Amino acid sequence: MHKDDGYTEEHVASASAAVPLALRRVLGLVVSGAATNRAEIARRSGLARSTVGQQVDHLVGTGILEEVESRRSVRGRPPRVLTISPQAGTVAVVDVDTAESQVAIADLTRRMIARDTVGVRIDAGPQAVLNAVAERLQSLLESNHRDPGRVRAVVVGLPGPVDFEQGCAVQPTGMPGWDGYPVAEHLRERFHCPVVVDNDVNLMAMGEVTQARLETPLLCLKIATGIGAGLITADGDVYRGADGAAGDIGHIRAVGGGNVLCACGNVGCVGALASHRAVLRGLGIPEVTTDDPLFGTRELARRIADSDPTALHAVRQAATEIGEVVAMLVHMFNPRTVVLAGPLSELRDDLVSAVRAAVYQRALPLATRKLTITATQLKGNSGLHGGVALGTQDVFSPAGIARLLSDEPGPDR
Repeated sequence: MHKDDGYTEEHVASASAAVPLALRRVLGLVVSGAATNRAEIARRSGLARSTVGQQVDHLVGTGILEEVESRRSVRGRPPRVLTISPQAGTVAVVDVDTAESQVAIADLTRRMIARDTVGVRIDAGPQAVLNAVAERLQSLLESNHRDPGRVRAVVVGLPGPVDFEQGCAVQPTGMPGWDGYPVAEHLRERFHCPVVVDNDVNLMAMGEVTQARLETPLLCLKIATGIGAGLITADGDVYRGADGAAGDIGHIRAVGGGNVLCACGNVGCVGALASHRAVLRGLGIPEVTTDDPLFGTRELARRIADSDPTALHAVRQAATEIGEVVAMLVHMFNPRTVVLAGPLSELRDDLVSAVRAAVYQRALPLATRKLTITATQLKGNSGLHGGVALGTQDVFSPAGIARLLSDEPGPDR
């Protein structure tokens, strides 16, 4: 929970303590999928069946859980199973990127209800972008008959370092006006619920784990305007670092960096040499045009599909530089899975193959013997799925459960 969410530590502690431990156990088992009926809950929790019955009845009565007949084919009366109610609430997600932002809404079972794209560039500034995505989210809620008053969490991914506690970007490059801007506070005033702000690649990494079911520890790389990484530990936690700068690997000096100037002011950064933007620049392809904000992405994809030798060489050269950095990260974190995402990862298999070759050449066998290096299977949706996962984590935290049960506005509403 963010410090700005309007809940003091004392308030959170008292609200959490007010929720019976038995109720938290029951709900936790259903949320995790470890138990789906009353008998299973009693067996796994060690609680008396009467206690389980009381807590289940309370959760069903408040609309958090629902008990329905199983669709499994069995003799006699079909068993009844417990699930999170689709109407218990909504999680809203915003994935901000350079040229446009994605927005989505999901129920508390993590089922995606609707998604859309907002075509406001990030350099238009935080107020323009956030107002536009808030309007689009409101529209999605209305068109899908979701109660705006039951939005339980809003999650925002930003393409730069993020102060997770304060809910804002910290010294990002290429994001004029965003440094220190109170993103969480801005959206909390619109939706009157907790707002979680994180780095976009952290959300992508979480999406790869929760939706694509990839093994942890997992390292996700987004190769786009810059190059960033998100790390999910073996325990399923996001590693953010001391100041939100973990994963900002685009500013590591590349092996062949030379004197190429980076947006950060340094020279030789791998992001300035091997990002999607750098590849476009090297090929003389405009990143955007007046009519098409994604012109560069489409044109590079066309050239690669046509096997243009110059484009293929540029992508493979970039992949080799990225592979050198990935090899270093593999030794540092020993991940089980490395996922490559962003526009370059969707261009045939050239990027993945070249990164894989560099890693296996540079890294020692112990670090690579069980390593999987792959392109994302979620395409551009991993950040949205990760945002939904992070949002539901917040909703079903002890403080979140207390808010669910009270279904009352928090102190800042």
